Amino acid sequence: MKVAIYSEAKAHHQQIAWYRGCTNIQYFANNIRKEPFYMMKTFYTLTFTHEFEYSNDSVFFAYSVPYTYSDLIDDFIAIEMDPLKA
Repeated sequence: MKVAIYSEAKAHHQQIAWYRGCTNIQYFANNIRKEPFYMMKTFYTLTFTHEFEYSNDSVFFAYSVPYTYSDLIDDFIAIEMDPLKA
């Protein structure tokens, strides 16, 4: 599963919102253990490599593409406006 990326510069210049990318993606158990109550539980580490396309850019990374409250409201409005779905 590739990392979700949002670049403010890429969104401005190429009208591309969230997209999947990165290389050398690894997800593995590390040596950090959770509280003693959870003796066998462990934390995991996600590592990846990303090459930045623009200088002075704000770039955000996520495990999955965010689905915001605003997205939900927009979907509800679209459903209400569609006579077949409403």
